[in-house]
Amino acid sequence: MSLPDGVERRSFGGGEWLATEGDPVYGEPTAGGWRRWDPRRSKLGAMLEDGMDTGLEGGETVLYLGAAAGTTASHVADFAGPTYAVEFAARPARELLEAAEPRSRLFPLLKDARKPETYAHVIEPVDVVIQDVATRGQAAVALANRRFLREDGRLLLAVKARSEDVTRDPDAVFESVLGDLREGYAVRETRSLTPFHRDHLAVVAEPR
Repeated sequence: MSLPDGVERRSFGGGEWLATEGDPVYGEPTAGGWRRWDPRRSKLGAMLEDGMDTGLEGGETVLYLGAAAGTTASHVADFAGPTYAVEFAARPARELLEAAEPRSRLFPLLKDARKPETYAHVIEPVDVVIQDVATRGQAAVALANRRFLREDGRLLLAVKARSEDVTRDPDAVFESVLGDLREGYAVRETRSLTPFHRDHLAVVAEPR
């Protein structure tokens, strides 16, 4: 699949890596203004590396749920349009604020993705919801935030089996989450993120 505008393959240390153009955030290698996007540190980066049809073209309005310290959200803001980054934990949110400082399109929100009513007054309709939250009820989070997604938009979800239920087989967890997700989304593609991220399932879905 083609990469979004603003994402390229660049040479770093003798190898070809995904890269976006912007200020470094987490000590990643840079070259000529481009910063390496390591799929081992980013679920979305792994989805792009694996050639999944994310539908990303560049310039989209994005709601990012579970932004943490901004590792992936900062890459997204490098090539997307307005990027609303929701993070609940105070410590990583401070690093997210630092990542946003040089990025006029990255808007950090210290909010709980399970409670979209607390930030509904801030979010405009978005083209893409990217979700990477470490909590139980990951399908419920996606369903609750569907309200912001345009009818022709996409959900890019990384399901963390161990966050959902550490005692169950990951494949059983994935099936359960997908079943719940289908209450409000049509699932278009799924793929294991191994070897980049163990016990994670990448999901591309559309609202229905």
